[in-house]
Order: sequence, then structure tokens, then C-alpha cells
Amino acid sequence: MSGMRQHPFGYRLTEVPASDVDPVLVEIVEGYLASVEMEVETAIARTSRSPMIRDAHDFRAGIHDRHLRKLTGRSYSALVHPIARDFPPETMRPGDVFFHNDVYESEGGIGHLPDLCVTVPVFAADAAGEPSVVAFVQAFGHHDDIGGAVPGSMPSNATSVFAEGLMVPPIRLWDAGVPNAAALRIMTRNSRMPESLAADLDAECSACLMGARRLGELFDRYGVDTVEATFDAILDNTTATYRREILSKIPVGQYVWEDYAEHDGVEEPRLHTQRITLTRTAADDPDGERLVIDFTGTGPQARGPINHCGDYAEGTFLKKWLAPILRNLADSPQRMAELDVNEGVVPLIEMRFPEPGTLLTPIFPAPTNARTFVILRLLGVLAGVVAKAVDGQMPADQETIRYTGVYGDDLEGNPYLMREVLGGGSGGRPHGDGEDTIHVVPDSRNLPTEFTESRFPFRVESLGLAVDSGGAGLHRGGLGYDKQIRMLRDGHFMSIADRSILACWGVRGGQAGQPFSVTVDVGGPNEREVDALADAEPVQAGELIRIRTTGGGGWGDPLERAAADVVRDVRWGKVSIAGAARDYGVVLTGSADDPELDAAGTQAMRQQRRQARPAEAPFFDRGPGYARLSGGATSAEVDWVEPAEPSDG
Repeated sequence: MSGMRQHPFGYRLTEVPASDVDPVLVEIVEGYLASVEMEVETAIARTSRSPMIRDAHDFRAGIHDRHLRKLTGRSYSALVHPIARDFPPETMRPGDVFFHNDVYESEGGIGHLPDLCVTVPVFAADAAGEPSVVAFVQAFGHHDDIGGAVPGSMPSNATSVFAEGLMVPPIRLWDAGVPNAAALRIMTRNSRMPESLAADLDAECSACLMGARRLGELFDRYGVDTVEATFDAILDNTTATYRREILSKIPVGQYVWEDYAEHDGVEEPRLHTQRITLTRTAADDPDGERLVIDFTGTGPQARGPINHCGDYAEGTFLKKWLAPILRNLADSPQRMAELDVNEGVVPLIEMRFPEPGTLLTPIFPAPTNARTFVILRLLGVLAGVVAKAVDGQMPADQETIRYTGVYGDDLEGNPYLMREVLGGGSGGRPHGDGEDTIHVVPDSRNLPTEFTESRFPFRVESLGLAVDSGGAGLHRGGLGYDKQIRMLRDGHFMSIADRSILACWGVRGGQAGQPFSVTVDVGGPNEREVDALADAEPVQAGELIRIRTTGGGGWGDPLERAAADVVRDVRWGKVSIAGAARDYGVVLTGSADDPELDAAGTQAMRQQRRQARPAEAPFFDRGPGYARLSGGATSAEVDWVEPAEPSDG
């Protein structure tokens, strides 16, 4: 299937080695590209209309060269491949804007239909003085509604992509500066939020056109050949850096691990397997020193919408999507933050996919709107399999993405839709605790209370940290959100989330974090737990909705955590007094506001806990929810690590 989609792009632009390019100019161009990318995103944020784009910032921009290679590394982006496939660059003209959201026509760069993608070619004069395509500026974002069976275009029980909204294959949305009014009318007609959709698309098209003009100025200033030589140098430097600083940390060998999505919205909850066999090849390997990521063993295509089309364009999108996890092997957190992920990581990763018909190789028209359950889980699977290779010197499992929201009619009787992407805790790390309430989507955020209360018929009664949600460990997992909203008018609650049964795993003795949960009418006569996949849970005026997002997994033995750190966590409201005793063996007296350590009681409790432990334990802790779906097993076979053989020396 994917072999038919291959393209002739991806190779170097010049024959100039990176060492021959002026390093100062490389720095200038690299900074210029990052500045243009940020300017495009800033323009979109300031001129768009929908809460998901303007306020939650669920969108991304990217800059690519004429061979479709991503040059910037501040954020991930979609792919230009489907545009170049259907519209050869020699047929493009200044002022053109291309558009697509078709998952199966996107070469794996678009995961679900609400992600609308616009692409603008950049032109510069060639040797003959004629304008030709030299680069691309692209932006894609998650839009409020593109049609389909439910508001928000993410039906949790979809069994076909046709239920998920309007599919648009690559089209020329603007032709030499003239918008295609007919196409825009078709798209807005299919949306429940037509004005927001039209405004967001206009913002994205205009921002990318602006970015294309900025890039054109770069080529005018230095010349096409010089700029393209710096592009090659930027990517070559990334390749060399990752080979030297990251790949070198992984021992040559083969490692296997797997993790799971817990439900697909159609069938009863079960283990939907995502499996990685990671092979680190040697420097003298005939095909080069690299990481081979083999997805064989990944579960069959789901009936519900958790599938992801990953096996296109040689897995180029997934390579850049997964590569940020490898940065955790950097020498320090500061160095990790300096490492960008651009097309330079692609030569170091080879991907091998199973035959069509799996979670990562779905067959059209399999639904995909909740594909985040799979591609975000793959981040954790890669982190886990690398952890096995490096004796746990990787973070424990991080939060996953989830969409929650409400919809109905507002106080004036007008229809509304409010959704947000709430973050959760990241995993504990070898060097410290996880971060609280982080968002996997870079720069994304929860919606401001002042904005939502002025626009929608509910009141945010509290927004804080979910106490005890972080997995216990020598280094504690980060905490998730605890958000409570009270409805002022009857409406419906929606949720697209997982990790409500399976928790973020702990590693090297660390415990799993707490899972996602939603409770409606908290403390009231109709108090009830709501499934993590819910399209239209009725909520009456006056009822309180409590959303608790996932906590990150813990790293290392929680009984080794300094008692003073646990006391501090209790004082800060991150751990309860009961949680301190239950999870850390720390006995406290007094109140949560002013806890006092019972040193003798703590020593006795910790000694008792250590003596009661089994002689051997798995390397990963999946939490109690795993047994529910595994038939009673508390760990998987791949969770165990053989002890290292003692050396003869």
C-alpha cells in the first residue's frame, strides 16, 4: 500500500559538505528559520477565532526545503509529501495555497480529519531569473468541527472514517492569490461552527503566505545556492549530533517492549498492543549505524477510531514524531532542551511495519479520530524499550493527550461547543521529579477561566493539581489536573481520553501514576463516573463535573525518597498524609498545612515494607488496571529484565 505513495524527494540539495559552509551563516539561517516559524504561529494565534486554535494553541507550523525535508526543530509538523505528489512543484505559482485533511491521502502526516493543513510554496529566482519553488511553509491545526456524526468531529464509536467528517484530498485552495470560494463554501457548509472555521482557515493561509514572503527575502539576500548549502549543513549537523550524543548511549543489541491502548470506543475494553523491537546496529553494519524500529507484534486494526496511518513515506512522520523521546539520553536536561528534531534524525532511524490491517497500518476506511491513543502510546513504548537498553536511565511514562468539553445551547439559546486539551503529569526522571500538568502538544495550554466563563454557560469552580496522582518513586511522577466546572444550563459532556484503566507506568521500582477519571454531579444525588470515551453525556444545570487527568509514573524506589521531600510534597498539596504513608512509608503527624515527620515511625514502616517485598520484581509497574484487562496478570513478560551478568574482571 504505502510503496505506491513513494516520492522522488528527500535527498541532499547540494554536494557541499557541512564543513565547507560558513558556520556563522549557518547559525544566522537557522535562527532566521526559527524566527519565521514563530512569526507564522504568532500570526495564527492572534488572528484565528476558535478556542482550540486561538486559546488552546493546538496548531503547528513548519518550514521545509524543496526536497520536503523539515528544517526547523522547535515543533513537529505535518508533511509536504502529499502536496508535491499531487501538484508537481513546477506547476505551482506565487500566491498558491494548498489544503488537505484526508488522513489516507496525507502520507501519514495528518492523523484525523479535524487537523486541517495548509501549505504555501516559497519562490526565488533561479539562474535564468525565473521564479521556482525553493521551500515550503506549512501549518496545521485542530479545528472545532469539520462535520461528521457528533459535534467536534470525533465520534468515539465511529467504525468508518465516513462518520468522522468531511474528507478533503490535496487541493489548490488559493490559486495565484485568489481563494477558491466554492471549496471554502463546501467546507464551512459541513461545519457546525462555520464562522470559526472560515476565520481560522483565513488566518492560517494568510500567516503561511506571510512566512513565504519572509523566506523569499532570505533567498534574495544570500542567493539560492548559498541558502540551500546552509540547509544541508543544518540537517547534517543534526545527524552528526544525534549520532554522537544520543545513539552512542544505546548499547548495540536488540530490545523488545510493548504497551497498550485500553479501549477503542466500540468493543469492550481490552489490550490493544503497540509493540516495538528496537535494534541498535553497530558502526560497521553494512546498512549503517542506526536504530531499527520494528512494529511487528502490534495489534490488529481496531473497529473503533484509534488507528493511525503510519506506514506511508517510509514512516517519515513517525520518525520525527518519536525522535524527541531520544533526547532524554542527552548529557543534561539543559543539553536536552538544546536539541532540535528536524529531518536530520531521519537517516538514523529505520522503520519496519507489519502487513496492512494493524493499528499502524489500517485499511481504508478504518476510523482514526482518536489515533492519539496509539501514536502517543508509541512515545511511551519507545521510552520503555530504550529504558531496558540503558538500565532505566529514561523517564517513566508521561501523560497522554485528551479532549474534554461541553456543548449545547448557551444562555441566549445559541449553540456552542467548548473543548480543551487538558495536560497531565510527566514521568519521574533519573535526575528529578516529573513536571506537573504539562501538555504533550508543544505550547498548548488549558483554556483561560476568564475566557470560558464569559463565553460558555458554566462556572469554573476550581482548577488545581490532582493530589496523589503522580506515581510514587525516588523521583515522583508529575501531577495531573483537577478541574471542576458547574453547569449553568443543561448540556452535554464529551471526552476523548484513555489511561482511565491503564495508568502511566513506573520504572526501576517506581510506581504507576493515577489514571484519568470524570465524575458528574459530584456530591449530588446523581453522582456518576463517566466513561473516558463519551460523545454526549447529559449534564443538568447545577451539576458539577470533576475532571482528574493522569499523573506521570514514578522513577526509582519510593522507599528511598528523602522523607524531607515527602514532607515538602504534603505541605505543597501534592501528596496527602495518607498517600505519604501508603506510597512512601513516611509517617506524619499534624495537619497537611503543617506536617511533622515521625522519624521513628517512618524508619519502622519502611523497614517492614522492605522485608515484605518479593525477592524479584518487574522492571516496569503498570498499576492495578493492567490486571483487569490481562486476565489477572500483574505484569507482561516483556516487563522483566534479566540481571546483568557479572564480569570476569
